[in-house]
Amino acid sequence: MVWLRRGLIGVLVLVVLAVIGFNLFRDQIVERAFYRAVDQNAGVDRSAALPYGLHVYMCGTGSPMPDATRAGPCLGVLAGDRAFIFDVGSGGARNLGSMGFPMARIESVYLTHLHSDHIDGLGELLLMSWINGNRSEPTPVLGPTGTAEVVGGFNAAYRLDSTYRLAHHGPEIANPNGYGGVAEEISVPVGPGGKQVVLDDGDLKITAIRVDHAPIEPAFGYRIDYKGRSVSISGDTVYHPGFIAASRGVDIMLHEALNKKMVQAIGETLGERGVRNGEIIFEDILDYHTDPEEAAVAAQEAGADQLVYYHIVPQLPVKMLESMFIGESRSKFDGKITVGADGMLFSLPAGSDEILRSNAL
Repeated sequence: MVWLRRGLIGVLVLVVLAVIGFNLFRDQIVERAFYRAVDQNAGVDRSAALPYGLHVYMCGTGSPMPDATRAGPCLGVLAGDRAFIFDVGSGGARNLGSMGFPMARIESVYLTHLHSDHIDGLGELLLMSWINGNRSEPTPVLGPTGTAEVVGGFNAAYRLDSTYRLAHHGPEIANPNGYGGVAEEISVPVGPGGKQVVLDDGDLKITAIRVDHAPIEPAFGYRIDYKGRSVSISGDTVYHPGFIAASRGVDIMLHEALNKKMVQAIGETLGERGVRNGEIIFEDILDYHTDPEEAAVAAQEAGADQLVYYHIVPQLPVKMLESMFIGESRSKFDGKITVGADGMLFSLPAGSDEILRSNAL
């Protein structure tokens, strides 16, 4: 017992000395840590350390509902050294920057549909793409009918800001010819199985898929194929056979998910408390989204290797709620299921069947 007492006293003395030492030299320690972080991150292309292949950055896994832990729907995709964005909800662009996504290499932005939560970060993203990328041409933004009106609105809203940046930084940094976005509206055939290849360039192919998010029309999902690896992105939709067919054999299906029982419970409570507008909204949203269990069935029917939920509804403020959220999904899908979170990075190395997951935030 004596040796144990002495040992505990020794440990306590070391802890006290460490605390005293930190307090005495706190400013120097913090300053050194800051400069070390600058040296390790500023101007460093963190994507260069990734294995060659296809990568998905979960820059936003939330929805229109307030959620301090999730930005609006946003996915960054790297195919080799080519960079693309699929939807850009509020806060998504900032997450991309924090995750080390190569903003200077953004080639184009693809929109699934024009609901506000999928586009409200577009102005910020276009600004980052322009300045960080030293662009000499506007950033292409592709999406459904109406995309030109949306892009034109953001260009107008940010026009004055662009003149301030030009005046401050000069045309070598803020080339006025590269400001804003230029829209291209995608046409996808109507009917079952409607899809359209929107980029086919060697080993890289991007396909737009018509999905069902009525009354929003049209609404798209996407499939990205690169070097034998593939992912599909549902956008907002109900369980949709056309999306399932177009996702056949993907490595990862990224599917929106709204737990209908949880949403109904919120709506009913709002109604009981006299919040009629909220009650109606929570009732209305049930008919144009996919329950996690339905998404699991979709992934199983598509033969996907993994299923990742995003556009999470309702909020999941604590991780313990995830099991309630996914319900019986694991009994309906044989592969791995992940409840997506901001900062997750999925890597699919070329020439491999591996699916690697890390946290980039």
